[in-house]
Amino acid sequence: MATKLQISIVLPAHNEAENLPALVKDITGYMHELGWDYEIIAVDDGSTDSTKEVIERLRSGDNRIKGVYHPKNRGYGAAVRSGFSAAEKEWVFFTDSDRQFDIKEISKLAEYSDSADLVIGYRKNRRDNFMRKLNAGIFNLAVNILFGLWVRDIDCAFKLIRKEVVQKARLESNGALINTELLVRAKKFGYKIKQVPVSHYPRLKGEQSGANIKVILRAVKEILLFRLTGRTVSGPTEFP
Repeated sequence: MATKLQISIVLPAHNEAENLPALVKDITGYMHELGWDYEIIAVDDGSTDSTKEVIERLRSGDNRIKGVYHPKNRGYGAAVRSGFSAAEKEWVFFTDSDRQFDIKEISKLAEYSDSADLVIGYRKNRRDNFMRKLNAGIFNLAVNILFGLWVRDIDCAFKLIRKEVVQKARLESNGALINTELLVRAKKFGYKIKQVPVSHYPRLKGEQSGANIKVILRAVKEILLFRLTGRTVSGPTEFP
């Protein structure tokens, strides 16, 4: 049995009304099985479907579920940061709301909670289309070379992090660079990172947005700015 944790589970969501009910059910069921002290923070990043209404309905039946709402779409990084800001537990875990991961594999990460400050998954068999995997591979290689991280799967959305790491990192990114920023700053501050293989499954409902050309261009802009200045924004940032 995995080490018992006090954990805030952050779910960034953009147009995930079809996936959230089943995902939250899976999470609550497994948390009860483990006996962990947990909360779920679902972040609606300006969805145009009924994601907000779904979160409100889920919250009405369980006071361990929190809802955070962006009036307009601010980006993946902004959604993750909003979730982190609302987190109250000792550990923070985040995963995407598209159900491409198995929440039960969080136990694999928890096994290293006594020896690492960030336990991050890497997809051992990524179940995405060729172009998405190609874009991700090029981005991953570029980030590793530019920042000396040598992480196998930087953007894998299955990460367990001590809350103090998030607080000290003072994350700024509103876009896809959020994982890079987190890991670069964690390494800078001397936190220990452990990488663990996790399963990955095809998306069955909803639409992917990560391969959108606007998302990719924003990531390129942010990575260059971050490498040159150590910042992911051009001026003072407002932490959500």
